[in-house]
Order: sequence, then structure tokens, then C-alpha cells
Amino acid sequence: MPLINLPAFAGDLLADFERMETLRVDTPVIQPAEPFLDMAGEDLRRRIFMTQSETGESLCLRPEFTIPVCIRHIETATGTPQRYAYLGEVFRQRREGSGEFYQAGIEDLGEPDTARADARAVGDAMQVLANRLPGRRLKVTLGDQSVFEAVIAACGLPAGWQKRLIHAFGDPKQLQKLLAELADPKSAGVFGHEVERLAIMGMLEDEDRLVAYIAQTMEATGYSTNTSRSPRDIARRLKEKLELANTRLDKTTLAVMREFLTLDLPLADAPAALFGFAAKSGLKIEAALSLFDARVAALSRAGADIGLIRYRAAFGRPLDYYTGLVFEIEIEGTAAVLAGGGRFDRLLTLLGAREHIPAVGFSLWLDRIEHAVATAGGVK
Repeated sequence: MPLINLPAFAGDLLADFERMETLRVDTPVIQPAEPFLDMAGEDLRRRIFMTQSETGESLCLRPEFTIPVCIRHIETATGTPQRYAYLGEVFRQRREGSGEFYQAGIEDLGEPDTARADARAVGDAMQVLANRLPGRRLKVTLGDQSVFEAVIAACGLPAGWQKRLIHAFGDPKQLQKLLAELADPKSAGVFGHEVERLAIMGMLEDEDRLVAYIAQTMEATGYSTNTSRSPRDIARRLKEKLELANTRLDKTTLAVMREFLTLDLPLADAPAALFGFAAKSGLKIEAALSLFDARVAALSRAGADIGLIRYRAAFGRPLDYYTGLVFEIEIEGTAAVLAGGGRFDRLLTLLGAREHIPAVGFSLWLDRIEHAVATAGGVK
């Protein structure tokens, strides 16, 4: 059945995808909700249109294509590397515009040369937009979650704090709030009354004693371990809260983290700046920086206009499954994001793949591109 109300450039867009050696696929509009609720992130979760099957299974209208395309790849046991292209409707609440709109994009699964695949994703997204909008200067913002993760790990943060900071990556206000908590733990509000009471009783230093106490309390209050976390799970969570509350970084380390998050410069200058930052701060992050440098080199080899790309250390995208590269593309002087994507190396394993499958991709917002074409007199 042909799609209706598609932009006039849709056919040319699909021709671009074919030239980029992709396999076009489609996925059902009705999707199991659990993968999106578990892996997509809070920003998308709260905008999903939910429904339910007759048997009580939680379902949703397809809110994006990355997870459905990955599920399809696993279910069809297609080999890798494989590049998929898609064009279809997605459904989610938006601050502006209809909750039903078209997206297109490419998911690149299984390419072992991650620098090459990353460069191809960014370059293809730029090329597709340049073909629709000749003469308009694009602006590309690029970040890298793997470099951010390497920095906070090298700073010696406990695992609990690393998880909190990674979850906040791409949200400048939340990151600054967490850094303020690390500077002054008493202002954090993490050290709850129950944790404080147990610490005074000395139980947090003896896990077995704490587990026994929690089990006794649960039995006395009627809580079932079959329908909630076990006493040991609760004990470990309480100890983690204590660790989070008691963690305080020295001023030098906090200054290093804040310096990193202020990095904002042309991509061509970013590798030298990052290696210089690592040398100055003494952080051992060479492996992550080598991958970053390889990606920049791959972009140059692929012929992408590096001058249009800017690196921001604090830039992320509001989807929890990203693991490395993240990027968005706009027209210079405008605020509408026309394309966005990134690397999601853990997603296919979480969805049930039997082996690790590296992956990267991007999506295009066709209604925004159509508006840009109309206002710019671009080629349709």
C-alpha cells in the first residue's frame, strides 16, 4: 500500500539510499512496548502512544525505527555487515507538529571498522540533506559518549556515580547539578534518613547482618520477596546510596571534569585539543581518543566537509541506547534538527542477539526537511 502525504522528494531520497548500498525494510506499526520502555530513555518513553493486546501485553505505536529494525534483523537471522534503509510513519507526542509523521534513515549493523561506519553515517546524512537543500550551509554538532565515559572513569568515580553521570550525558543542567553534588555531598539529598539510621546502627558495614535485618522487617510488614526486590538486593542498593552520598571529589578533579565539558571547537581541531587535555590532566584515556581521531580521519577520507562539523564534549542525544558517536544536523542559522544519529553497540545484544553486533545509524525528520525545502526554494 503506497504511503500518502509523503514529501515530493521521497522518491529521490529512496534513490539516494539505494546508491548508498542499503536494503530497504519496513516494520510493523504496532510494536511491543517493553524494548522502548527499557532502552529508549525517559524523553521518548513519556511521549509514546501506548495500547494493550487482548492478553494484556503492553503495545505501542512505533515511536522510532532503530529498535524495530534491530529486532527484525535478529528475528530474520540476517548476516552482517548489513545496511538497512527505512521510510515510514512514526507516532509520538511532540511539542510542535503532529504526533504522526514520517521518518527515514539508515541503520548500519555489523561493520567491524567502527571509524569507517561512523564516518559513513555522518557523511551519508550530510549528503542526503545537501541533495535536498542545495546552496544551504549545514551545521553539524558532534559528541562522543565513549570519550565522556572514559573521562569520568579515569577520574576515579565509583560505579554508581558513573552510571548517574552517563545517564545525564547530553543534559547540561543535570550534569551541572550532579557535579555540584560531587563538590558538596551534603547538598545532594542522597543520604536519606533510613540510610543514615542504618549507618549509625553499624549495619551498612556488615552486609549479612543488614540482609537479615531487612528480611526480618519485610516479614514483619508483610512484604513478599516474590513481588519485590530481595533483601540482599535492597541491602546492596542501600550501600550504594551510602557510597554515592559519601563520594566527594577534590577541587582539582572537579575542575578537570568541568574543563572537559566546556570543550566546544571545530572538529578538525578536536583531536589535538583532546590529546592536549588528557596530557595536561594526566587522565589515561588514550584508547577512546585514538578511536575519536580515527573517526575524524575517516570522515576526511570519505570526503565529508569537516568545516561544517563542530565537536562539543557535553553534547548528547536523549536516547539511552547510544554508546559512542552522537550527532545532529541543522541548517546554519536555524534551530530545527533535520537529522540525528549515533552509535549503539550494546543495543542488539540487549534485544537478544547471540553475538556482539556493532551498530550506528541516523534518522531524518521529513516534515522538517520538507519545510526547509519549501522556505529555501530547494530541489524537490
